[in-house]
Amino acid sequence: MLDYETLRFIWWLLIGVILVAFMVTDGFDMGVGCLLPLIARNDDERRVLINSVGAHWEGNQVWLILAGGALFAAWPRVYAAAFSGFYVAMILVLCALFFRPLAFDYRGKIANARWRALWDTGLVIGSLVPPLVFGIAFGNLFLGVPFAFTPQLHVDYFGTFWQLLSPFALLCGLLSLSLVVMQGGVWLQLKTEGVICQRALSATRHSALLVVLCFLLAGYWLWAGIDGFVLLAQDANGPSNPLLKGVAILPGAWMNHFIRSPLLLIIPLLGMLLPILAFYACLRGRTIRGFLFASLTQACVIFTAGITLFPFVMPSSVSPLSSLTVWDSTSSQMTLEIMLVIVLIFLPIVLLYTLWSYYKMLGRINLETLRRNDHELY
Repeated sequence: MLDYETLRFIWWLLIGVILVAFMVTDGFDMGVGCLLPLIARNDDERRVLINSVGAHWEGNQVWLILAGGALFAAWPRVYAAAFSGFYVAMILVLCALFFRPLAFDYRGKIANARWRALWDTGLVIGSLVPPLVFGIAFGNLFLGVPFAFTPQLHVDYFGTFWQLLSPFALLCGLLSLSLVVMQGGVWLQLKTEGVICQRALSATRHSALLVVLCFLLAGYWLWAGIDGFVLLAQDANGPSNPLLKGVAILPGAWMNHFIRSPLLLIIPLLGMLLPILAFYACLRGRTIRGFLFASLTQACVIFTAGITLFPFVMPSSVSPLSSLTVWDSTSSQMTLEIMLVIVLIFLPIVLLYTLWSYYKMLGRINLETLRRNDHELY
């Protein structure tokens, strides 16, 4: 039997892995949706882009559902505080996500230019809003979220939606958006041919550069311009009560882990190097390698953020003692143990059938493919 501290740390890692899987899989199909008005110039080209992800987008949503379920089950206080504070933002994400299945399914029902343009717009909105909002939400974690717990552990939120849109949070939103666009651009080079593939390469170049610039600027901003949270005292095996700890806010404290353990700097450095490698791999026609580099970029960015925050999960800007950490936001030890067994059984199954579906659906999409399968494709 694992002790409570180890279980809490394992679930921090697992949620990080699930977030990476979500960003890699759902990221490329949302990236393709964002690129739809930039790359496709006519209806045939738009159909090529849509069908390049048509076989996968529904399966990719599993990772979003899994991430939400894991957050609710493993970190219930984080789930409660986040959905109180980010309520309007989450409603925007849900409304945007509603457009995606409707756009995929209804777009081709009527051969009318205005009808299809309407659903194309819906697909772009449903692809652009979620990564942008998720990035903004992540950026606010470094600034601190204006919530506090009462002595009875009821959560109170003191901010507004517009306060979430600070310059640093918007920078993080732009970073998140550029990550999925880069992933989508590389995916299109894997799945398409000719002029679409060439335009996707250009999109990959610009988005990869934007990833590097945003990531570098965000890191400098955290070091030089944003005060970080420091955990002073807490029992990692203690009860999940966020008020039983000491917290300080100090200049440059978000960089503490990297200063104490310089080897950790490898992760953010790779986060800046891999986008460039992804573009050059695509430039040489090695698109599978490029997709791998783009996927690893997602992982490096997410784990850099996680390491920077650790052990904090959701800091509070108005009541530092209410800040949620890995050690005080989890479910009971028995709950974590049961869920760990379930995850160890079913997560590999999900990974295997996801990889199998990608393997079985290899191959490029072109206009000839659309003509041969006109009644089966979107």
